[in-house]
Amino acid sequence: MSRKPTPEEIRRAPKVLLHDHLDGGLRPATVAELADLHGYTGLPQTEPEALSRWFRDASDSGSLERYLETFIHTVAVMQTAEALYRVAYECAEDLAADGIVYAEVRYAPEQHLTEGLSLEAVVEAVNAGFLDGGREHGVLVRSLLTAMRHQARSREIAELAVRYRDHGVAGFDIAGAEAGNPPTRHLDAFEYLQRENAHFTIHAGEAFGLPSIWQAIQWCGADRLGHGVRIIDDISEDGAKLGRLADYVRDKRIPLEMCPTSNVQTGAARSIAAHPIGLLTRLRFRVTVNTDNRLMSGTTLSEEFARLVDAFGYGWDDLRWFTINAMKSAFLHFDERLALIDDVIKPGFASLETDRP
Repeated sequence: MSRKPTPEEIRRAPKVLLHDHLDGGLRPATVAELADLHGYTGLPQTEPEALSRWFRDASDSGSLERYLETFIHTVAVMQTAEALYRVAYECAEDLAADGIVYAEVRYAPEQHLTEGLSLEAVVEAVNAGFLDGGREHGVLVRSLLTAMRHQARSREIAELAVRYRDHGVAGFDIAGAEAGNPPTRHLDAFEYLQRENAHFTIHAGEAFGLPSIWQAIQWCGADRLGHGVRIIDDISEDGAKLGRLADYVRDKRIPLEMCPTSNVQTGAARSIAAHPIGLLTRLRFRVTVNTDNRLMSGTTLSEEFARLVDAFGYGWDDLRWFTINAMKSAFLHFDERLALIDDVIKPGFASLETDRP
């Protein structure tokens, strides 16, 4: 077994992030400053450190619905082009500081219209922030446009994703509370995306069980599963027997966008040590490791990896495997994925494995 990576080495490793919400990753100081600038008086705390603690505490309820309530405050301060650009730029800067070389960051354009912005203006402001921040700090950040599963604008957002796919948008997603809002409600959007050869992921199997995953794949044709934790319900406890759906997901190499800390917060897993990622990794599903919401979970991708190292004894081989899984699963052209794997990720991990501190 390769030696145990240290937290600082993990931070320096070239990493890939596929599941990260823009409105869940703001800096607490930025939330406070934007609230003051735009006259938003709803913040529960105005001092950045206290605000950071509030977000974390409010997210530790064990309820996905309660977890989603925290976004009221971040979305409220992201209603102008200038604010969206700043948040996107800082996101790229923060990801680069965490050693991330490629990221897909998602957000719902329909949630940023209260001050009069058009959907197009929202997308263009975020794309500009990602482009400038990424170029200046050495990370490639692209958008996933999210439709809210309890709303009725998914086809419109899907068309927006296709319109901007050559200008910084990697693909499409749906998010929001799963219970009572099955992905099949948005079948028109997914069929449109398939006709347009466009990529999409679907939040499925987080707060709801196997039917959510089955619908996302077999009815809607998802390229990836956002979370997918409940696939464990189709696997025996010791992993010796897989049901038909689990077999299909593994056989087809459908990527699972797993977010350990977030899943513990929302009650999808009891603890990091009890998280299904351990068994799914041992069974060699296409597992990827992600942050979900860095502000709410008080986390980074490096910290997610470090928690898995502590819980499961993972070494460099495992962290490289997670990272290459993510890069293989990115909504990026094949030659660009291959170049990042061969020229950046593999050499970066090799140098860290051989350079002892």
